[in-house]
Amino acid sequence: MNQNDFVAALGWVFEGSPWVAAKAWANKPFTDVSSLHQSMVDVIREASDAEKLALVCAHPDLGAKAKMAEASVKEQAGVGLDRLSPEEYNKFHYLNQAYKEKFNFPFIVAVRNHTKESILVNFSQRLENSKETELQTVLSEIEKIALFRLQQVIDDQ
Repeated sequence: MNQNDFVAALGWVFEGSPWVAAKAWANKPFTDVSSLHQSMVDVIREASDAEKLALVCAHPDLGAKAKMAEASVKEQAGVGLDRLSPEEYNKFHYLNQAYKEKFNFPFIVAVRNHTKESILVNFSQRLENSKETELQTVLSEIEKIALFRLQQVIDDQ
């Protein structure tokens, strides 16, 4: 697969950041999903602070009614974030705003590991973190999300 085809096929795995796939392509061949994922993770870990922040900020708010990537729509729907009651929606909206005010980037969690309730608990706990700790947590969650997405691509083949 040439680089353009590779990016077209996998550029969406890291939300709004096809540059990750473009840079990881240079490390081919990949023996399995794990080696592909690790190569993409290495690209993120070697990225500049500005690139990391741009990657983080490309993610949508949880439970928001905003336009988002198809993968995010499916992931959030999988735990019911597309069917929030007005009270739940207000709670998510409040927590999203408080989180962004404190950290200047969106709250990110690999929702496939959670329920609506556990996400809310995680939100509240993580609001107590320092910005440095939280940035590392967010990047770790992004790595988990990417692995889920890569595994889905392989399962769909």
